[in-house]
Amino acid sequence: MSSALDLRDALDQGGRSFSFELFPPKTEEGERTLWRTVREIEALRPTFVSVTYGAGGSTQERTVRITGELARDTTLTPVAHLTCVGASVDELREVIGAYMAEDVRTILALRGDPPSGLGTAWAPHPGGLEHAIDLVKLIRSLGTMSIGVAAFPEGHPESPSLEHDARILARKQQAGADFAITQLFFRVDDYVRLVDMAVAEGCTMPIIPGIMPVTDIKQIQRFADLSGAVFPKALAERFHQVADDPEAVIELGVEVAADMCQRLLDAGAPGLHFYTLNRSRSTIEVYEALGLGAADGRLGAGTG
Repeated sequence: MSSALDLRDALDQGGRSFSFELFPPKTEEGERTLWRTVREIEALRPTFVSVTYGAGGSTQERTVRITGELARDTTLTPVAHLTCVGASVDELREVIGAYMAEDVRTILALRGDPPSGLGTAWAPHPGGLEHAIDLVKLIRSLGTMSIGVAAFPEGHPESPSLEHDARILARKQQAGADFAITQLFFRVDDYVRLVDMAVAEGCTMPIIPGIMPVTDIKQIQRFADLSGAVFPKALAERFHQVADDPEAVIELGVEVAADMCQRLLDAGAPGLHFYTLNRSRSTIEVYEALGLGAADGRLGAGTG
């Protein structure tokens, strides 16, 4: 069973949130790997785990099923992703209803990438929604769910400025969002700048930084390119020095991520959200390097 504590209420307690992102696997072996990771993460007692969502039905049914199983069969609090891509408003209502039927009480509301691929113009589905803020309003109109949204420390790829991004975050909160999770990034100053700008626009909801420990140089560069994040040259050089030793890459990734996480917490971040790629080793090692025991995993439990 998922925690009876509503995530919105938990975040309002003012402690720190520690959470992990998973994605629906495409194979049975991938699903077995996922559930091994779930059990390892569960022992850390995180505030929540989020489950990504494929538009146009690519992983939609599997996402709903797995998120529901997390709610029913584990002690974890699941957060379900939902995008505007490839769905009409009626179809989005059906998916939201399916989550509610599975006792999933929190949704991360995202616009999603352009249907024709990154770098192409965004076009909403006929009868669908234009922006993430519209999805927030739809979810809020259908019940008393907690709602999360995305934030972009280096700016959304289509945004004209960081100031514009900060205003949009404030508007998402006004529309009903309760918290935000950032895209991955590698410079603490980028996160701090976004938070300061958002606060200046009247945004008071928690903005949780998203962290992805480096485990594979090519892979992390690809993810950085997809998200629009900058992989700093000096950091890249450190990894290239050990590129021929996969174990050394992982160890350096843990070291770098742990240092970044500590600096974020020292700067006042309300918690940390780890992008796991369904593998728990590096994120657990970062978690341990920060000195977080199992009793500290839940928000407000001795880490504030």
